[in-house]
Amino acid sequence: MATVTFDTHEFVKRLKGVGFSEEQAEILTDLQKTTAQNTLEQALHDYDLENITSKKDVELLELNLKRDIKQLEIDLKKDIEILRLETKRDIAESKAELIRWVVGVGILQTMLISALLLKLSGMH
Repeated sequence: MATVTFDTHEFVKRLKGVGFSEEQAEILTDLQKTTAQNTLEQALHDYDLENITSKKDVELLELNLKRDIKQLEIDLKKDIEILRLETKRDIAESKAELIRWVVGVGILQTMLISALLLKLSGMH
């Protein structure tokens, strides 16, 4: 909570200087101090001055955001590279599997044709 700096001694002295009694000056000083404090508290509440953001705060926030964005960019590039390598590996595995199937089917086809030719040649 903010407080008002208020020289009560000087205020009492000036009031007494213009004819107020000691008691009147002290009462007015207390009232003035309380009023000033209440006014300050109301202003702080109305204008949300305790939560005001300075240019330095904004610059610090901007710097932190830029750092975070840069880190996200680095992480994203790393993740993309990992995905690229995994995709390349998966494609290579699929090619190898496809080649095995083609070779297997080719061998099977060759065996069937050979068996058929043997069977046909044995019929004569």
